[in-house]
Amino acid sequence: MLKMILRRKSYLTVCAALMALTALSAACGGAAGRLPPADLMDPAEWLFERGNEHMTETRWFSAREYFRRLVDGYPQSQRREDAKLGIGDSFIGEDSVTSNVLAINEFREFLTFFPVSRRADYAQYRIALAYSRSMLSPQRDQTATKDTIREVELFLQRFPGSEFKDEVQQIEREARDRLSQSEFEIGYFYARFNVCVGAVDRFRGILVSDPAFTNRDAVYFHMAECLLKMGLPAEALPWFERVAVEFEKSEYLERAKRRVAEIKTVPAGRQGGPGGSGGNNRPLTPAR
Repeated sequence: MLKMILRRKSYLTVCAALMALTALSAACGGAAGRLPPADLMDPAEWLFERGNEHMTETRWFSAREYFRRLVDGYPQSQRREDAKLGIGDSFIGEDSVTSNVLAINEFREFLTFFPVSRRADYAQYRIALAYSRSMLSPQRDQTATKDTIREVELFLQRFPGSEFKDEVQQIEREARDRLSQSEFEIGYFYARFNVCVGAVDRFRGILVSDPAFTNRDAVYFHMAECLLKMGLPAEALPWFERVAVEFEKSEYLERAKRRVAEIKTVPAGRQGGPGGSGGNNRPLTPAR
């Protein structure tokens, strides 16, 4: 009787262990641990389709598990490259600081393993996108912004005819605007405290490095205002005029027009600003 009880307990223990192991496997592998019957369809294709389904449903983690199993378990599959990109895209989908870093790593690995892939341009585009999602506000550190511009430039150099060029150029404009805005706010700080030489240098630097800056109307206007304070109305005039010429709508438009009228109605010999004659300042007339 005692032996029967012990055998029964041993049996129950084994069953419990097997159930626990099954539960653990399900928790770790999830649905990605299952495969279709061998005669139904190619397992790699099945994993890829399931991964895409879960991506569509924004189930990023489970989608990633399907793709990982394909990449790790089916090295000869034609779907392996796309699955590797799918892993990176699942991290992009999560859109957190950590997931964007992991996405960059996945896409860099893709370019290392598949440097001549037909989808190499997509991987480089996604690297730039992941960096752009880490950009901070203009008042904060701009390292991620500079990293984004670097990756964009690499894309445009390597894949000038890519179908993703428009998207990458949009990322570039956003990044350059962020960097230029950061510089502008420093210049504007100088201008507010009448450190006009420093402000003008900052504004000029923006227009040299990023002549297509979206908010360049603000640069033109405050550049001109500083030049007026420095006693250089003739140098200020073209910058005021550019606000009206290049922008149909601008918060600076009416003020710039008034400044143009004021400067043009004052005789040249009597023109000057609160900063004095400005004899030690460099001319900054913009190219026409």
